[in-house]
Amino acid sequence: MTTVLITGAGTGFGREVALRLAAEGFDVIAGVEIVAQVYELSEEARSRNVTLQVEKLDVTHDGDRQKAEGWDVDILLNNAGISEGGAVADIPAENLRRQYEVNIIGPVLLTQIVLRKMVAKKKGKIVFMSSVAGLTADPFTGAYSSSKHGVEAIAAALSQEVREFGIEVATVNPGPFLTGFNDRMFETWKSWEDDPSKRLFDYSKIAFPHAQYDPEPVFKTTVGVINGSIKTYRNVEPKEIIPQQREQMDAAWTQKVTDGLGTRPEIIQKAYDIKPGTPV
Repeated sequence: MTTVLITGAGTGFGREVALRLAAEGFDVIAGVEIVAQVYELSEEARSRNVTLQVEKLDVTHDGDRQKAEGWDVDILLNNAGISEGGAVADIPAENLRRQYEVNIIGPVLLTQIVLRKMVAKKKGKIVFMSSVAGLTADPFTGAYSSSKHGVEAIAAALSQEVREFGIEVATVNPGPFLTGFNDRMFETWKSWEDDPSKRLFDYSKIAFPHAQYDPEPVFKTTVGVINGSIKTYRNVEPKEIIPQQREQMDAAWTQKVTDGLGTRPEIIQKAYDIKPGTPV
């Protein structure tokens, strides 16, 4: 039986993917951040008549990561992640550090542990839950986007480094999906330990500036990448935004530093106008 380790399985994409893979017959180790999620996810698994090995696995905690040394993992889904919102000029240092610890440093250190056994077997798969934010960047998502750009660089380097050992590497790149994740990103300012009077923006007046999709395509694509029915390295969902992503990436080659100076970008105005949780 193929063993899949999924981090961040207590909520969102990771939770549903863990349950669906278990239903397909995979031996799933579902890592969750906090102890309370162990019981809650175990109960959900029972209600869906599937079996999960639910473990507390905070990727930033060295003791939690060391548990992986005792597991024989065939496929690792680095799904755990947080999103710290706010303008680059405003986000506090502690929030910035936390963003990188959870999204980059913790997953890389866990991957190092899991890789040792994969290399010994000359077989394995590492999947990174990245984002379209790892390909492009919007205002107020600089910290989060930079962490996902980091994930993209790690995945690209790793895919070349472990190829000779028979280990596959892939990314899943969700766009704006209505799971609550994006809307919470635009509420992190509520717990900032800073001087609000010095902020460039009033975050009580802005929201995530995109209509959001139903998450079903991400569930299906992630399961497909893990079970091998999808073999592409980069997997963007929803597929209809791929042309827009490529156009935005290409635009940087011709953009001038003077373009739009003194005017508010359309995407920032949309952040003022849109309501949180707006569906597509």
